[in-house]
Amino acid sequence: MADEFFNTYEDQARAESYAGLEFPGTYSLAFRDLPALFAMHVAGRMALDFGCGSGRSTRFLKGLGFESVGIDISAEMLSRARARDPEGEYLLVGDGDFGALKNREFDLVFCAFPFDNVPTMERKVRLLRGLAGVLRANGRIVNLVSSPEIYVHEWASFSTKDFPENRSAKSGDIVRVVMLDVEDRRPVEDVLWTEESYRETYARAGLEVIEVCRPLGEEGDGRAWVSETTVAPWTAWVLGVRG
Repeated sequence: MADEFFNTYEDQARAESYAGLEFPGTYSLAFRDLPALFAMHVAGRMALDFGCGSGRSTRFLKGLGFESVGIDISAEMLSRARARDPEGEYLLVGDGDFGALKNREFDLVFCAFPFDNVPTMERKVRLLRGLAGVLRANGRIVNLVSSPEIYVHEWASFSTKDFPENRSAKSGDIVRVVMLDVEDRRPVEDVLWTEESYRETYARAGLEVIEVCRPLGEEGDGRAWVSETTVAPWTAWVLGVRG
C-alpha cells in the first residue's frame, strides 16, 4: 500500500454529508467520556485538533474551555469548518508538515479518527513524532480511533453486515462500513489497525501509553444501542512522550 493519506472523505458529496454530523448515535459514545479523560490528564488549555476536517472536534474542544486550533490537509473541509465557526482558527497544513504552527506548543493534541485513514506503520510513526514535537512538557496526545471490533458488528450508527471480508482483515487492510446517520449510504473505507499494532506504533514514535479508554454504552445514555453495551466501538489512547 502506498505511503500516503487514505482519505475516504475527499469525495465532495461524502464530505458534505459528513460535515453535517455532530454527535449522533454511536458517535456520541466516542466523545462521552473525553471531558473526564482530559480533566484527568491534561494540565493546560492550549489544544491542537489534528485532522479537524469540518471542525466538529475543534468546536467540541472549544466547548470544554480549550483554546483550540484545527489543522487539516483538506482546504475544502476547512472551508466548511470556518463557515460553521467563523471566529475559530483553522489552518491548512501539508502532509506531515506542521510549519504552519510556527513553533507553537500545546498541552493537548487531539486526534479524532484521522489515524483510521493513515495506511502504514511508517506514516503513522512519522506523524506521531511530529505531533509529539509540538507538545509542551508533560503534554498529552489523545488518539481516538475505531476499534477493530467496529468493523464486524452492527451498531446504532453503522452497519457491516454486507462486508464479511472484514472479519479476516489484518492491520493495514481496507475495511468497509456503511454510515446510518447520513444520507450518503455508500460504503466508507478505513484502514484496520489492531491494538497490538498501535502499541508498536506508539513505541516506535517514542510515546508511552498512559491510559486506554474503551467506552461502552449504558442504559442512562438515552440511546437505542445495538452492540454498544457489550462491545466497545472506539478506543481513546492517552499518550505521553517517553522520558
